[in-house]
Amino acid sequence: MLIPKNTIYPILYSLRNCPYAMRARLAIFKSKQQVELRDVVLSNKPQAMLIASPKGTVPILVFESEKGSETLKVIDESLDIMLWALQTNDPDNLLGQSSMPNGESLQNMLSSIATFDTEFKTDLEKYKCAKRYHEDNLLEYRQACEAHIQTIEKRLQQHTYIMSNEESLVDIALLPFIRQFARVERQWYLQAPYPNLRQWLNNYLQSPMFSKVMTKYPLWLEANDRIILG
Repeated sequence: MLIPKNTIYPILYSLRNCPYAMRARLAIFKSKQQVELRDVVLSNKPQAMLIASPKGTVPILVFESEKGSETLKVIDESLDIMLWALQTNDPDNLLGQSSMPNGESLQNMLSSIATFDTEFKTDLEKYKCAKRYHEDNLLEYRQACEAHIQTIEKRLQQHTYIMSNEESLVDIALLPFIRQFARVERQWYLQAPYPNLRQWLNNYLQSPMFSKVMTKYPLWLEANDRIILG
């Protein structure tokens, strides 16, 4: 959606297939917030993006400077962007502010995400590299990933979503990485003993929400139009 030039929104620097940027976009979409989306490529990082966050990785959310201040407000961690969006507006109760069936708290959710982000993500990168470079330790790294996938499969045997029968922050935070896992060895994955995980993932991948979040836009540096997400 194009927006008038004089309308001011927070600016989200994003990369379409980056899992961290993807989960930030998912949370923004779920929260019904509106941001100006700037799709970039990391081989040609915009100067404005590097000024906002010198580490130069996406996602980066930039707010207009407050009156009289030269300092930009910047959020440059994907989970922090998710929390900003959902703490501003959480119509689906993804943060569990209302009581959750299993008594899960936000702290429990953040703990689950942190474990996944540190342990599973490391194993996933090794698994992807082993497949890409035809290394002989592919099975070893796949099995390391499966230790985490099996935990999620067991949870999904008990309820519709990862934490309970209600969708939560954990689902949309883990979704982009599980999507990557499913794509490494596609044929193996389709026959692997994880039917509940496949159903959970397919429900997301086939949803209108995912299609909108994954819409391909022109790169910001190559286009004159401003794009709104949300």
